[in-house]
Amino acid sequence: MNDKALHTLEFDKIIRRLTGLTSTSLGKEEAEKLAPSRELPIVARRLAATDEAVRVNMLKGTPPFGGITDIRASLYRAKLQGILQPPELMEVAQFIMGSRRLSRFIAVAGEETELPLLSDLCEPLTDFKPLEDEIRKCIDEQGEVLDSASPELASVRRDIRINAGRAREKLESLVRSNSVQKMLQDALITMRNDRYVIPVKQEYRAHFGGIVHDQSGSGATLFIEPEAVVQMNNKLRELKIKEQNEVERILRKLSEQTGEKAELLTGDAEILGLIDFIFAKAALAHSLSATLPEMNDGGRLLLRKARHPLIDIKQAVPFDMELGDAYTSIIVTGPNTGGKTVSLKTIGLLSLMAMSGLFIPAEDGSRLCVFDGIYADIGDEQSIEQSLSTFSSHMTNLISMLGQVTDRSLVLLDELGAGTDPAEGSALAIAILEHLQKRGCRLIATTHYSELKAYAYNREGIINASMEFDVATLRPTYRLLIGVPGRSNAFAIAERLGLPKSIIDHARGEVSEDELKVDSMIASLEQDRLQAQTERHAAERLRREVEKLQKDIEDERFKFQEQKAKLLEGAREEARLAIAKAKREAEEIISDLRRLAMEESASVKEHKLIEARKRLEDAVPPPAARPNRTSGAKQAKIEVGDEVKVLSLSGQKGHVVELSGSSEAVVQLGIMKMKVSLSDLEPVRKAAQSKQVAQATIVKRSRDENIRTELDLRGMMLDEAIMEVDHFLDEAFLSNLGQVYIIHGKGTGALRTGVQDFLRRHKHVKSYRLGQFGEGGAGVSVAELH
Repeated sequence: MNDKALHTLEFDKIIRRLTGLTSTSLGKEEAEKLAPSRELPIVARRLAATDEAVRVNMLKGTPPFGGITDIRASLYRAKLQGILQPPELMEVAQFIMGSRRLSRFIAVAGEETELPLLSDLCEPLTDFKPLEDEIRKCIDEQGEVLDSASPELASVRRDIRINAGRAREKLESLVRSNSVQKMLQDALITMRNDRYVIPVKQEYRAHFGGIVHDQSGSGATLFIEPEAVVQMNNKLRELKIKEQNEVERILRKLSEQTGEKAELLTGDAEILGLIDFIFAKAALAHSLSATLPEMNDGGRLLLRKARHPLIDIKQAVPFDMELGDAYTSIIVTGPNTGGKTVSLKTIGLLSLMAMSGLFIPAEDGSRLCVFDGIYADIGDEQSIEQSLSTFSSHMTNLISMLGQVTDRSLVLLDELGAGTDPAEGSALAIAILEHLQKRGCRLIATTHYSELKAYAYNREGIINASMEFDVATLRPTYRLLIGVPGRSNAFAIAERLGLPKSIIDHARGEVSEDELKVDSMIASLEQDRLQAQTERHAAERLRREVEKLQKDIEDERFKFQEQKAKLLEGAREEARLAIAKAKREAEEIISDLRRLAMEESASVKEHKLIEARKRLEDAVPPPAARPNRTSGAKQAKIEVGDEVKVLSLSGQKGHVVELSGSSEAVVQLGIMKMKVSLSDLEPVRKAAQSKQVAQATIVKRSRDENIRTELDLRGMMLDEAIMEVDHFLDEAFLSNLGQVYIIHGKGTGALRTGVQDFLRRHKHVKSYRLGQFGEGGAGVSVAELH
């Protein structure tokens, strides 16, 4: 990839931002090496890994990288049989623990969503738990070797403490003596050269004997090891050397064990650095509100609401851009400070980010291409040291890139042909555009030259574009308009700023008639575009409303079909049981007939028995049918509010909410209303009676064999589910049920939270809890009733 383009498009700033989001020095190292790839499979794999990390962050939060440090230098020394110090060994133990925790974190996340790439990365990681345990047994968190590291070390340190205590006791008895205190500078015991000494005044040196180890800066105080403790200090010194040798032996043993696994641990370190780098890419995507782009290698670009990643999201103005299908080149015109250069840099930088496996700050559905090279000539690169003018600098850059551009390249040119005579500059710009067009590359160029507007007009493969400018406010809007060339706003701006009209009219007279026509045509195109945009927004709003209504209707239809299916299933089950009962009775009758024929030697023939059995089977009612009411019984009058049974629906109970004519009624069955013939209804309780019962004392009925002990709410909205739970609890309470199960599933947890909040306030519920193992776990709530 062209290094100059990387710098010009500020890709290095994206890298710096990415490295700041890594959690380890290993991940930072990987981020600093990031570069765009020219191969589509590699880019697709990089983006897929970032997408997996984004999903893990959404499901499980930030992964644990604690304890993971760069231990490769220590591992290399251990491999060469060097002795690692306690802090280095503790870093190895922390690294092993961190590796195990991160691997387990990704494995748990992989149970909830597909993570093929991250799982493959974690698979080679080895859990060196025995080595970690051995290190922690010998070294504490502060990097000190523990007494328990070996019996020999524990014994030596015990002897050191005993001998040190004896030496201090001897010296303390000495300094407490009244005759000695006047010879001391201070009545204290201190250490010099790892030996116990006391501070003695210079003039009393001869009274103590022993060894002088140090003196104060003024020479008035000597630090003397009295002869009485010389042997004790010697013993302490011997024990300290013995302790040091034992510690060295322990560290050598641990270092050898580490060195044996150094290669595998080094490989683990590189893998963990790569995982940290991938999650840093996910963190960058979150900070930029970025999305996963679709990638191709056919030169097609489509950006939806794209933003520059280095501009604050609140200030950046998003724009749309398409390139590579109907046209391969875009000529952008418009005034200075209108945002042309920013748009150019945004397109180039987003392409580099996508080719590096990074999400881009644009809406879903954006599409980018994997280029073999991105070339950019942007900004004023005049060099005083090299005596290059602005024009010369641009030409030098163009010449270097023209020899490298292919049909798979993206070329970004800012202010093409600027810095020289306008006539020559525009002619040179047109010649460069034609040359690049023949190469077949993807080209976006900005310019001030009006001649390039005419060049792009009606020329195959090239389209005009401009940066929108609001004449009313005299400010650019920074919106990129594809298909509309930029027009001069100098006269309008001057007029609004107060320049006399006579001067403006004179200036207009100096402009050729053709240029005025072109400017008028551009203004008309822009007005038509604004009107079309307004109408498009209105149409989009109406489309969204229609889609919402259609979805609501579809949801209601689905609920109705589901309720209908449940009712029909209940009716079929009841009919099946009736049929089975009838068949059993028929078999019993035929069996009795055979027995009678054998006992009485009657002349009953077998074929007659078969015919009798067939008649019994034919007499069984169809599954959905219900016996009609006795014709002699008088039909009870049904009124609004009556509780009734719907005979054709297995006696399903409901309430009459409306009488439709003289032969039909609208009945509320749970959440569903349906029209039912009056002849298909059987009154259960009159409205007045129902009211009276409601005011009377509630009496629990005996348990019905068909009463439900569990309620399945999966797939329901919360409001609908609360109605079902309320009705279910009333039935369970009246049936003397002590415990019921409410199935709400796991999902996002919203349905479970709403149901449990309702249970907490319900009058029939004594207590509730989540299901245990074998009861459904967190997907079920178990309610205890009063």
